[in-house]
Amino acid sequence: MSRTLIHGGLVITASDEIHADVLIEDGRIAAVGAAGVLTADRTIDATGKYVIPGGVDAHTHMELPFGGTFASDTFETGTRAAAWGGTTTIVDFAVQSVGRPLREGLDAWHAKAEGNCAIDYGFHMIVSDVNQETLKEMDLLVEEGVTSFKQFMAYPGVFYSDDGQILRAMQRSAENGGLIMMHAENGIAIDVLVEQALARGETDPRFHGEVRKALLEAEATHRAIRLAQVAGAPLYVVHVSATEAVAELARARDEGLNVFGETCPQYLFLSTDNLAEPDFEGAKYVCSTPLRPKEHQAALWRGLRTNDLQVVSTDHCPFCFTGQKELGRGDFSKIPNGLPGVENRMDLLHQAVVDGHISRRRWIEIACATPARMFGLYPKKGTIAPGADADVVIYDPGAEQVISAETHHMNVDYSAYEGKRIIGRVETVLSRGVPVITEREYTGRAGHGVYTPRSTCQYLN
Repeated sequence: MSRTLIHGGLVITASDEIHADVLIEDGRIAAVGAAGVLTADRTIDATGKYVIPGGVDAHTHMELPFGGTFASDTFETGTRAAAWGGTTTIVDFAVQSVGRPLREGLDAWHAKAEGNCAIDYGFHMIVSDVNQETLKEMDLLVEEGVTSFKQFMAYPGVFYSDDGQILRAMQRSAENGGLIMMHAENGIAIDVLVEQALARGETDPRFHGEVRKALLEAEATHRAIRLAQVAGAPLYVVHVSATEAVAELARARDEGLNVFGETCPQYLFLSTDNLAEPDFEGAKYVCSTPLRPKEHQAALWRGLRTNDLQVVSTDHCPFCFTGQKELGRGDFSKIPNGLPGVENRMDLLHQAVVDGHISRRRWIEIACATPARMFGLYPKKGTIAPGADADVVIYDPGAEQVISAETHHMNVDYSAYEGKRIIGRVETVLSRGVPVITEREYTGRAGHGVYTPRSTCQYLN
């Protein structure tokens, strides 16, 4: 295979910023060295650009069945859009159906993804039915590289686990090295509030945010932390959205517990103002945990700076406004929960660098290196260093763009960030040394991306 040299750029990783050339050979980084020292058959000029690791989005839902419909991105369209946004690895969620084995759900997701992905991918396992057989299967899945398991304190009757089921799964993960990921909202209490709101005639999308109260996110976060402490297990809380939930995570971490938190761009850049948009437009912004009032954003940014929150993923779960979100006209509880975002994450976080919320290295840390370490992919993914996969993005920090459904590549009919002007744009993307985006043109193909087994969490003390 030919050697490729990326010349003249500023190489940024979670730990370093250095003007250097990057040599790629056989799909991997062969060397990082002083400009002019390394040679190759093919040179990519990165003068004036950043050279960064491909993004690792550890929370996506391609083709997810939800609320009588399916997420609108397939593994093919979703991974292509991810590549356009500078993300070169996703970890998606395979779903166990109640009464069925974990293996059956995992096999179904393998079948959806295999041969269709533009970039590399792995799987977490959603555990919907904790029983003795499920617990044994968890051990087997960890051995073969599915090392994280998601449980839900929300959605009674669908994905919900009670405290006893959660404790059993946590005890198992404490033994087998797996990591429990938790959707922390008190779903039983929320269902009461939903029923009461609808009875009062409060049916608009904004009431989705009002019934899913921040206190019920904080309460569930606290409960999950204490159950994990009893089990002696690590815990990763997904899509943290509220000041009070961040406070619970910070307290647990101050106590020395192996507790981690993720937030998403929608909580950093959007708010209940979006949910309240008139003429049912607010339905576009219905997700769970829900968008919060703007004042919560400061706590999330602070958590990212202080490392009380470690990761920014997207929870990419797109539903078209026409025909899908519209299922909830007249009843907010029937709006499919989820937002599109896999293409926007790296750019929005670069805008956060421009705006002074985070540093460049922290951008790479929360979007590339930490998710790779958290989910057992580092240093194969998440960094630019000899031996790492050549998942590399040439990023133009000065280019301006306007986010729009007109120009995005996600298979969804709206953008959650429509009209937002941002600075910074992906120019070229290599996945294992193969150009999938070349100077703003898609040069990848379905099937290039391969399934990537993962080791266990690399942060456990």
